[in-house]
Amino acid sequence: MKLYDFAMAPNARRVRMFAAEKGIELDLIVVDLSKREQMGAEFQAINPRLAVPALVLDDGTLLTESVAICRYLEEIHPEPALFGSGALGKAVVEMWHRRVELEGLQAVADGVRNSVDFFAGRAISGPIDFAQIPQLAERGKQRVDSFYDMLDERLGTCEYIAGAEFSIADIAALIGCDFAKVLKKRIGEDTPNLKRWYDAVSSRPSASA
Repeated sequence: MKLYDFAMAPNARRVRMFAAEKGIELDLIVVDLSKREQMGAEFQAINPRLAVPALVLDDGTLLTESVAICRYLEEIHPEPALFGSGALGKAVVEMWHRRVELEGLQAVADGVRNSVDFFAGRAISGPIDFAQIPQLAERGKQRVDSFYDMLDERLGTCEYIAGAEFSIADIAALIGCDFAKVLKKRIGEDTPNLKRWYDAVSSRPSASA
């Protein structure tokens, strides 16, 4: 399996970290987003959405969207179960993963893509160019603070975001917290439960994948 990847892209990192937790080795092909290689005809022929990650299976089938790729990897390598186990366990992981995406990753993305000069004219990834909206950047920064508070409260009741077991919700949250450093939003002593979790999850070998 070939994974079209860029080290600094949060969604590509989500797949790499997920695969590392599973012990799955992927053939990584770098698409340098800093040079806008995703906009070139060569990559456009692979993924018309002009985004990473993109996973090409051995039979040539293309999978895009990080969560879809992770779900495929979960099916072919069920253990450890990173999407939860049993009806309730899977539902709880899905609930918290969705909250992390909506309230964390999306907030950070709004803040970064609407404020960093590199993304001028490219505020949303994909084949269509969109202008930056400064108000979205400011709202995104405010939402990150709320996101950290939400996680701190949650992690005061359990070891990991979805409960007792590490899951894709933790992967997404770690990536969101690291991505938020671009906005100078770092985890501090004012959210001790979140800091405890962040330090622990950051030390997992997969975090450096």
